[in-house]
Amino acid sequence: MSVRATDRILVNGKLITIGAAIADQFSDGDRIVASTDGQLMLIPKTEIDIVGQVVELSRRAFSLLQSASDDQISTFFRLFADRLADDVLMAEVMVVNENDVEQAKQRGRSTTRLGLTPSMRKDMIDALGLWQDMVAVQDHVAHIEHSGWSVEARQCALGLVGFVFEGRPNVLADATGVIRSRNTCVFRIGSDAYNTAEALMRVAVHPSLIEAGLPEHCVMLLPSITHASAWALFSNDGIALAVARGSGASVALLGNIAQQHGIPVSLHGTGGAWAVVSQYDDLAGLEDIILHSLDRKVCNTLNTIVILEKAACEIISTLFKGIGKSGLRNGVRPIVHISSNVEQQLVHLGIDLADVSSGVVVEITDELDLSKEWEWETTPEVTLVIAKNIASAVELFNMHSPQFVLSVLSVHQDEHEHAWSTSNAPFFGNGMTRWVDGQYALNKPELGLSNWQLGRSLGRGGILSGDSVYTIRYRMTQIDTTVKR
Repeated sequence: MSVRATDRILVNGKLITIGAAIADQFSDGDRIVASTDGQLMLIPKTEIDIVGQVVELSRRAFSLLQSASDDQISTFFRLFADRLADDVLMAEVMVVNENDVEQAKQRGRSTTRLGLTPSMRKDMIDALGLWQDMVAVQDHVAHIEHSGWSVEARQCALGLVGFVFEGRPNVLADATGVIRSRNTCVFRIGSDAYNTAEALMRVAVHPSLIEAGLPEHCVMLLPSITHASAWALFSNDGIALAVARGSGASVALLGNIAQQHGIPVSLHGTGGAWAVVSQYDDLAGLEDIILHSLDRKVCNTLNTIVILEKAACEIISTLFKGIGKSGLRNGVRPIVHISSNVEQQLVHLGIDLADVSSGVVVEITDELDLSKEWEWETTPEVTLVIAKNIASAVELFNMHSPQFVLSVLSVHQDEHEHAWSTSNAPFFGNGMTRWVDGQYALNKPELGLSNWQLGRSLGRGGILSGDSVYTIRYRMTQIDTTVKR
């Protein structure tokens, strides 16, 4: 089969031209997939075959895993943690990781979370310990008694979970969590961390699975780092759940592909937390909340601050102090982004930016995109905007935020209740934004976070954990043989 550059594909009611870039590379057995916005992707047959083979092995492992004991599963997590803690065993992995870090630096890539540091290893070990000690997932959900018969609703394993992870090694501990509820997983990891992940699989994961008596293909690393391999994974109908970690256009595209192929998907989407700040009695506490929401850049880091107009004069210097202190650990001056319109609002309120903004850099632009997530390494960046009242602030959040984390800092309970009832935020609080993390908040290692950017989630929260990947089965027991409809 061949295609021509002028051939067109019907996508979401529109005819999209294939183009020379795809037509020239297309070979027999390749697949062209499209996003709903008309973007075309070519998946080579080689990637389709690699994914197909790995998925088949993982599905077989899933069947075998259903008869494993809870003790075997707990033993796996203990063995995996023990191997991670063994400096002799891990020496090989550390050499590989150091090389990954060096190569990433040469490519100009961020290495903030690529290095397998002692603290990262400890966090991985702690996460595995939580899974080891967790009481076996209770399968009984409900019991309905009828005359002569009854029905039980029970949880059971869902199947094969497909992950696409960003390039950092600690995700291996996250991925293995699905075994706790007798699911299996295949994961594709970013190229920066691939060699480290492969070494961890060889040195720690596979030996632990085998020693615990579990199927060795319960956890599988996809042996490919191409984008096409991720597309192939999320379009394979053997996947029961697709989980895309990270954020941005590539994650949105993966989710789009999975959804078009009828695969349930857990997406992070764009990150960045919002805070609405009103009148606040404890200004020192407010300063701390801002400071502790900007300790490092991750998805739940404070990104946008909305000040209510009535509170601006009394709290703005406190906000700038908290932001300024967040740069002290790295000896930098954080950046506060405001629009020229906000600057004029501050002047109208009698606030002189020069008087309140020492310790930070204020960048003023004519037009400021409130939906922008600031991606910083060492110098914190936030957007600051002013709203007339709590209703206007929530409207800004619903319109421009990734609909992820909202913190309302106010002494007025009615403002909290209004924001809670009208905001489209799956994570809502009255303090620091950095609480949004499965392990920190729920004492469970987190497989992924979901915002509501693409709509609310059916029947579950925004934190996906290993023991929350399940389906429901119904079991009927009849004691009276005369029962009939």
